[in-house]
Amino acid sequence: MIRRSTVVYVFLLLVLAGAYYYLNYRERPEEPELTVEPGSEVAQEYLFTAEEGIPTSIQIESKSGETVEVARGEDNSWVLNQPVEAKADQGSAEAAASQVTTMRILDTVPDVDPGIIGLENPEYVLTLNFAGGGERRADIGVITPTESGYYVRAADRIVIVSRSAIDSLLGLLTNPPYQETLTPVPDTPESGASLSETATPKP
Repeated sequence: MIRRSTVVYVFLLLVLAGAYYYLNYRERPEEPELTVEPGSEVAQEYLFTAEEGIPTSIQIESKSGETVEVARGEDNSWVLNQPVEAKADQGSAEAAASQVTTMRILDTVPDVDPGIIGLENPEYVLTLNFAGGGERRADIGVITPTESGYYVRAADRIVIVSRSAIDSLLGLLTNPPYQETLTPVPDTPESGASLSETATPKP
C-alpha cells in the first residue's frame, strides 16, 4: 500500500506545479498606455494690455504731492507737462510707455481692508490715456511683505503687480525725462577757445 504521507506529498507537488504554470504562462492583460498630458500654461495677466492701444499720456502723482506727466504731442513726439513744460527725452518716455504693458499681475487679493495695504490714501496714483480714447487709473499702495510686488487697485479690484515694472515707472518721479539740451559754456582764457557746448538737462 502507498503510504498516506506519500499521497499528500504528491498532491502538494501537483498543486505547486499547477500554480507555477498558471503564474508564468497565463495570458496577461495588456497594460494601458500612459499618456502624459502637457501641463496647461497659466495665462499671464497684465494690468494694462496692448489691446487698449498705445499710451498717449502717463501721469504719476505721489501721496506727498510730487507729479510727473509726459504726453504725446501732435507730431507724436513726447513732451513733459509736469513738473514743468519742456521737451521730453524721447527714449526715456518711450521706454516708460512700453513699460505700461509689462505690469504683470502676480495675484488677486479679495476681501482686504484697503487701509491696511496703503490704498485708502494711495501711495501713488497712475493715470493713463490711450490712443483709443480710453483713460485708466490705478491706485498703488505699499509693497507686499515678500517685497515682490505692490498692492494695486484698478477696475474695482485689488491685485498684486510685479514690483520691478512699477518701480520703473515710479522712477519718473525722481528722474523726470527732461530732454538734454546743448548749452554754450565759455572756456577759460587759457584754453584758447571762445565757446564750447556741453549737454545739460533743461531745468
